[in-house]
Amino acid sequence: MKITSFEEKKELRFKGIQVAYATVCLRKLWLFSKGITMEHTSDRVALGKFLDETSFKREDGFSDENVSIDFVTSREDLIVHEVKSSKALEEAHIMQVKYYIYYLRSKGIQVSHGLLHYPRLRRIERVDLSEGDVKGIESILHRIEEVLSLPTPPKVINKPYCKKCAYYEFCYG
Repeated sequence: MKITSFEEKKELRFKGIQVAYATVCLRKLWLFSKGITMEHTSDRVALGKFLDETSFKREDGFSDENVSIDFVTSREDLIVHEVKSSKALEEAHIMQVKYYIYYLRSKGIQVSHGLLHYPRLRRIERVDLSEGDVKGIESILHRIEEVLSLPTPPKVINKPYCKKCAYYEFCYG
């Protein structure tokens, strides 16, 4: 399935992390996208990078100006792999992998599916991209555009996971 609908309208220019942030917190999306990054201060982000770098040392990642995929493998078609430290924000992880599949297919690359790796949990979750998912991804991309056009960040959402967020002090300090 080659994806062209959103690409025909606009060049795909969003990062996978922006898709994940749009799923979790529009304020975090806005701040990150405006260059206000707090991830470098987060122990949880450092743990995630460590797991990614040590769990799959021999695998090759894929990145361009828009996406940075932890690694890809190939049998007949490409398989996208993402490594995460926890399933706490699994919906965002799934949407990020679906976006990677969507993005690569829009570039004419045959992608079979994605795999989410949770090394600490010793779990792997398969992620497929359906026609319905394509509409969901496109909806998220439109939402990202809307949020990034705002002159100020969206309001604090005050969810239980906010306490573990790299932006916690920024939002609540």
